Amino acid sequence: MTGKLLRIFFPESCPICKNPSTEHEIAPICQACWNEISPYNGPLCKICGKPLVSEVSIICGECISDKPAFKYARSFGLYEGTLKEAINLWKYHGIKRLSRPLAQMLLRMKILDINPAPPWWEVDVILPVPLHKRKLRQREFNQSALLARHLGRRLGISVIYNCLIKLRDALPQVELSGEDRRKNVRGAFGVRNKGLIQEKNLLLVDDVFTTGATVRECCRVLKKVGAGDIYVITLTTAF
Repeated sequence: MTGKLLRIFFPESCPICKNPSTEHEIAPICQACWNEISPYNGPLCKICGKPLVSEVSIICGECISDKPAFKYARSFGLYEGTLKEAINLWKYHGIKRLSRPLAQMLLRMKILDINPAPPWWEVDVILPVPLHKRKLRQREFNQSALLARHLGRRLGISVIYNCLIKLRDALPQVELSGEDRRKNVRGAFGVRNKGLIQEKNLLLVDDVFTTGATVRECCRVLKKVGAGDIYVITLTTAF
């Protein structure tokens, strides 16, 4: 309540348009800029969900040459503009209150049937992409776990946090090229308590789908221990 009152009387400046931001849940982004966030509705790969240049294309070259273990992946929007700014504020500046409105974007995919959204009714369990314990101590929260928690509550689906684990603290993916990203995460994830996910359909949740190296590796190890169909959902995808 104190935070809300402070923002009413001493509003923050929106990093996008520099106008005052008085809505506590999405501050410091103002309501006008937040309302400009829109889902991606252009051509995309039917497997990994990455944007394609042509409406004629159906599957991207990478998915043809190296089909992923997940059934398909979908993202709400592109990693650009206000949505990119919101994710960076949330993820790197610790503004955890953005978790709820960002999760609501993923729920909008269910309502609007965007791209299409994963078949929620077929999902048995939700899993967040994990952080290594060292990274978790530094950041103090796992942004994917916060998204998964909101989705689980709204959809009535169980969320398991201690099944898919990060075995080693790999280099930050943002610093690496596509091939190096795949090498960087190879063997970085593992599964414990595998009985919790065997023969169950899973929804894997992450924030950004860039090359897909991280979720590909996660899904590979999950399928290896007997998971059923795996769907991936992220806030954004990159060109």
